[in-house]
Amino acid sequence: MKHSFPITSNSAKATNLELITQKQFNAWLKKQSPQTRSWLDANQFKAAPGEVCMLPDAQGKVTKVVCGVDDTLSIWSIAHLPSRLPPGIYKLINKLGKDEATQLALGWSLACYQFSKYRKNGKTYPMLAQPQNADMAYVKAMAESICWARDLINTPANDMHPEALAKEAADWGKKAGGNVTVIKGEALLKQNYPMIYTVGKASSIPPHLVDIRFPKKGAKKVTLVGKGVCFDSGGLDIKPTAGMKMMKKDMGGAASVLALAKTIIDTKLNMELRILLPIVENAVAGNAMRPLDIVPTRKGITVEIGNTDAEGRLILCDALYEADEGKPDIIIDCATLTGAARVALGADMPAFFTPDDKLASALQKYSQQQSDPIWRLPLHKAYRGMLDTPNADLSNDPDSSYGGAITAALYLQEFVTNTPSWVHVDMMAWNLNTRPGRPQGGEAMAIRAIYALLKENYG
Repeated sequence: MKHSFPITSNSAKATNLELITQKQFNAWLKKQSPQTRSWLDANQFKAAPGEVCMLPDAQGKVTKVVCGVDDTLSIWSIAHLPSRLPPGIYKLINKLGKDEATQLALGWSLACYQFSKYRKNGKTYPMLAQPQNADMAYVKAMAESICWARDLINTPANDMHPEALAKEAADWGKKAGGNVTVIKGEALLKQNYPMIYTVGKASSIPPHLVDIRFPKKGAKKVTLVGKGVCFDSGGLDIKPTAGMKMMKKDMGGAASVLALAKTIIDTKLNMELRILLPIVENAVAGNAMRPLDIVPTRKGITVEIGNTDAEGRLILCDALYEADEGKPDIIIDCATLTGAARVALGADMPAFFTPDDKLASALQKYSQQQSDPIWRLPLHKAYRGMLDTPNADLSNDPDSSYGGAITAALYLQEFVTNTPSWVHVDMMAWNLNTRPGRPQGGEAMAIRAIYALLKENYG
C-alpha cells in the first residue's frame, strides 16, 4: 500500500505556522495587533501545549496558525495538527535546529498515516513545507518504513499469512539489492530448523524462514531477527476469544525489523546487514505440536513444549542460533513475546534485555533522545532454573507465571553464546488508543531508538 509523503518543497502559497511556549506567550502577545490579541482572547488561546488557533485577516481568510508547545520540542509536538488543520500547505516560521526540524517533520509525516486498504474513502491531510535544516533523507526513509510496518501489522491474517509476509520481505530484499534466501515447509527440517517447522506445520500455509543479506566488506556486522507469527491461535493450548482477537499483530516483531532494515538501507548506513525472519502461523490441527512434546532445536538441545502458546521463543531460538553462528558485532531481535512485559511496563513501552551494560546505557540514552520509550529489564540468572525440566534440556514454559518476560529472555539467551552484544526487545507492536502521530493499530516500536544506536555505534 502506497502512502503519499505529506511534506513538500513548495512553500510559495504556504500558510505560516508559528510555535509558541507558555513562557514566550506574554512577550509575544504584546507584539501582536489589537485585532489579533482580541481574536486570541476570544478563542481563549494561552499557548498551552497542544492548543491551536487560526488567525484570520479582515476577509476571514486564515493568514497564520499559532500552536502551543512544550519548552522542549519533540517528535510529537505538532503531530496533532494534521488532523486539526484544513487541507493546504503550512510553513514553520520558527528558527529550528537540525534535530528539532527533523523530529517535527517526522512527527507530521507519521500523523498523516491512514490504513485505508479496505475502505473506499480516505482522509485528505494538509502538507508541511519542508522545514529548513531538517534531514529529509532520514525523515522520508523512516516515515516510509514505519508506515510499511503499520500496514503489514494492520493487514488481517487472511491476507497477511506466512506466504504473503515472506513475499513482502523477499520482494523488498531483492529490490533493495540484498541476497535473499527463503526456506519453507519440509525444507526447514532438511536444513535443520526443526523448531520453526514444528510451530508452523499445523497451518495450511507452510512455515518460512527468510534470510536477507547485504554484504559489505570491512563494515561492522549487524544482524536483525524478527518474530513473524502471522496469527497466533495459541495452538492446542488455545487462547480465549479476547486473547486471540488481535493476534494478527503477532508478526509485529518481523514488521518492525523490516522497517528498521529498510531505513538502514535507504539512508545508506555503512554496515553489513543481515535480516532473519522466522514466519509461521500457530494453528490448530491434527498434526499440531502438543503439550509435553519434546522437540530438537537447531543448536542440538531439546525443548519440552510446556505450552503451545509460548511459540514465539521456539521459532526465535532457531533463528537466533543461526544468527549467532555468524558471529556478528551485534544481534537485535524484536518480538511480541510476552504479556508479562505489558503487565510490567504497559502497552506503550517495550522491554529490552541485554547482558551488555554499556550497550544498555547507550540504548536508554537514544530512547530519551528520540522520544521513543524503551526500558531495560534484567536477565536475572537466579530465574534460569525455572526453565529446567527432567525430560529435556529446556522447557519453553516455566511452571511459575512470575517473571514471565525475564524467563522468556533467559530462554532466548541460551541460543546466543558467541555474540555478547545482543538485545532482545519485547514489544506490543500495537497502539491501543489513538494519540497524535500514533493512530490506533499496528506500530513499529523502538526502531527510532535502535536506528540511532546503530547509526552512531555501528554504521
